[in-house]
Amino acid sequence: MAMKIRLARAGSKKRPFYRIVAADSRMPRDGRFVEKLGTYNPLLPKDSDQRVTFNLDRIRYWLDQGAKPTDRIARFLENAEVLERTVRNNPVKGQQGKKARERAEAAEAAAETAA
Repeated sequence: MAMKIRLARAGSKKRPFYRIVAADSRMPRDGRFVEKLGTYNPLLPKDSDQRVTFNLDRIRYWLDQGAKPTDRIARFLENAEVLERTVRNNPVKGQQGKKARERAEAAEAAAETAA
């Protein structure tokens, strides 16, 4: 059974609230889970203590059992210094979109012809 530590959404429409759970990777996002490990409330301020809460002992247990954290959970655990920080590099993120590049090229071409 491939276990994951991930978020399960709760809360109403436009008022998200997440549970941090250990679940089988084949189960649906909000479906069956094995154990609730904590909570995440994105509506609280970033410096609030209640924004992210988790049971570190149980999370360490599941990590020792081979559970893989999702990207968001891995970031939470890196901030709590449970996992080592991983280097992330997304060079595409800083690039402009296709239409913005076309507009910039057209503006450069227009500036060259005007000069």
